[in-house]
Amino acid sequence: MAAGANTAMTFSEQTEALLNRADAICAERGARLTDLRRQVLGLILQEEAPTGAYDLLDRLRATRQGAAPPTVYRALDFLLEHGLIHRLERLSAFVGCVAPEDGGHDHTSHAAQFLICRECGRVVEIDDHELAHALADAARKAGFSVSKATIEAEGLCSACSG
Repeated sequence: MAAGANTAMTFSEQTEALLNRADAICAERGARLTDLRRQVLGLILQEEAPTGAYDLLDRLRATRQGAAPPTVYRALDFLLEHGLIHRLERLSAFVGCVAPEDGGHDHTSHAAQFLICRECGRVVEIDDHELAHALADAARKAGFSVSKATIEAEGLCSACSG
């Protein structure tokens, strides 16, 4: 294979379905899910745990020999902008957020709420509208308008607390 040549990545059927949904979301917005962005998103969606940028870069280099940090960061910025992934600040990692067609949330503005197990690293995204409203109400009382919020709560999952 020539230097810089690319080969296709294969993903599970479930991941491919989510990637097709992400492609449709981008098309609805007049944006383009390029092959590189699709690969980065696929790598994130395929993982069960949050994934860091340099882990993504290492895996991406298996098919894109010329991949460099800016390559991955540009793709991540696009995916974040379009609400297809979330960044977990606590872990400096990314998780996918592509709901099925009937998934029901706005990909650019839904409240991101995460439960992070400090023992095993498991991350669960929850969608608690009461929590989002409580934050908005508290902010309003403080004279503040929240445009976007990510809540990260750390503790123990049921498997680790037993």
